Amino acid sequence: RVLFIQSTCRSNQGSAHGYFLAGKNIHWIPVGASIFASNIGAPMFIGIAGPAAASGIAVIIYEWIAVYFLVLLGWVFVPVYTSCGVFTTPGYLRKRYGGKRIPIYSSIFALIGFVLFNISIEIYSGGVFLKQLLGWNLHLSVVLILFVTAVYTIVGGLMSVIYTDTLQTVVLLAGSIVLFALSYLEVGGWNGLHDKYMTAAANKTLMNTTFYACGLPREDSFTILRSPTSGDIPWTGSLFGLSTLGLYVWCHDQLIVQRCLAAKSLSHAKAGSILGACLKILPFFLFLIPGMVSRILYPDEVACADPDTCRTLCGNPAGRSNMAYPLMVLRFLPSGLRGLMLAALLAALMSSMTSILNSASSIVTLDIWCVVRKKASERELMIVGRLTVLVLVAISVLWLPILEKVQGGMVWFYIQSTRSYLIPPWCMLFMLGVFWKRTTEAGGFWGLILSLIVGVVRMVLDFTYATPVCGSGEPDERPSIIAEVDFLHFAIILALFTTLCMVVISLFTEPRPQRKLRRVTWWTRHDKEAPDPDTEDEEEGTQNEYAQVKHGGRSKTIEEETLTEGQIEIQRPESKEAPID
Repeated sequence: RVLFIQSTCRSNQGSAHGYFLAGKNIHWIPVGASIFASNIGAPMFIGIAGPAAASGIAVIIYEWIAVYFLVLLGWVFVPVYTSCGVFTTPGYLRKRYGGKRIPIYSSIFALIGFVLFNISIEIYSGGVFLKQLLGWNLHLSVVLILFVTAVYTIVGGLMSVIYTDTLQTVVLLAGSIVLFALSYLEVGGWNGLHDKYMTAAANKTLMNTTFYACGLPREDSFTILRSPTSGDIPWTGSLFGLSTLGLYVWCHDQLIVQRCLAAKSLSHAKAGSILGACLKILPFFLFLIPGMVSRILYPDEVACADPDTCRTLCGNPAGRSNMAYPLMVLRFLPSGLRGLMLAALLAALMSSMTSILNSASSIVTLDIWCVVRKKASERELMIVGRLTVLVLVAISVLWLPILEKVQGGMVWFYIQSTRSYLIPPWCMLFMLGVFWKRTTEAGGFWGLILSLIVGVVRMVLDFTYATPVCGSGEPDERPSIIAEVDFLHFAIILALFTTLCMVVISLFTEPRPQRKLRRVTWWTRHDKEAPDPDTEDEEEGTQNEYAQVKHGGRSKTIEEETLTEGQIEIQRPESKEAPID
């Protein structure tokens, strides 16, 4: 951990700028590695391998679509973010739309999302791994995970997160590649994988294929683009609905954007996003193939279709596909390699957790606390950021019992379905803000509120009316909006509804003055003059002061830079930066 010790002891960790943005001095290789590592946590091992074991290769579309959006991040959105000198995505919304409603709402939503989509999922998945591999109690495992990750996130800030992410990416790739190679050879290559997977089922399923038909491999197991009506991941949803989720997660989510904003220049930010995109091709080999092999080697457990048997094996009557990857590590790998793989799993978990916690603390500090305390000192901001980590960890632990009940057998689909109900409105808010100058603050805010109501209603219905468990023989009594409308299709509907609301309300409300749209949209990113600040921006001014470069009592702000496509650089403070009053 020499790299970790060095990164936590850097001098810029004593300032909010260094703590949250690593001094804006990160090379493109750590940027790309951190993008990959911050997204490849324990839920990825379980989330990709589990559905792969249950239904085949279609789940990989969630990973491969990220390749396209990471390219968009580096070449479209980061130039816009950097041209207006923001450090967080809620900070961009403040400059683009003005006012306080959308930025504050965005910050609160991001924190709720960290609990629902990220932290609780990470610690639950990590606890499952440690319970399976080491026999530890689930709650003891969770406490240990939280203690280790919270300590070096609080101590080191983004610098330690990014550099340890880089190291852990190497460990992760090494362990995962070994397991992939051994499992792929075990089943005889691609042809052997295809033939053996299509006949892999639990003995109880084979004894009564009519009643336990849901436990048999799907006929379209080796098809990525599946039927829009009968497919578990319909191609219409995976191409269009998933695009709204992917666009937000990879181009607007603070967790990913923060890595590019910490790069030493726009060129390094672009190169880092390209590297991250290339690495996202690997999960097909690293996680999906071992998950499918797990079904072949351990069909009675991984492909369990009888609720009573599944409950006996893992306490969850909905199935045991979440255990596909842990079983491969525990039973398939030789004892010597088992330690390497455990190290890779823990590395993935810790890298994701630290990335999430640092991003959350930066949002609370720079986008919420700086509004409440307009003249907060550096020391105060650092304390708030570190306390935020502890509070979010505590809240996430309280969410765990709910997660255990609603995840329905596959953690991955819990994550994606919940996102489908809440994220599309935010995707459209960013898209319209960047590409349509006529979008107004009122249109954006009320579009979010109306869409949130629709999304929450669907989410509550989804949690209230559970899908009948495979092999239970129970009739499907869910409402049609749940049973017949896939969550990815619902994401399309919600995105269209949001767009309609925002466009109509914007057309009937006063447009934002042109002088306040300079450098905050794709069409105005090269404007020479900076946007006129709103009154509240002039009053609080805290985040803007971080974007200034001090020169002997005078400040050279971002708007004095010549921001051409090849010259935009993310600002870095001089070594002697005047303290904030």
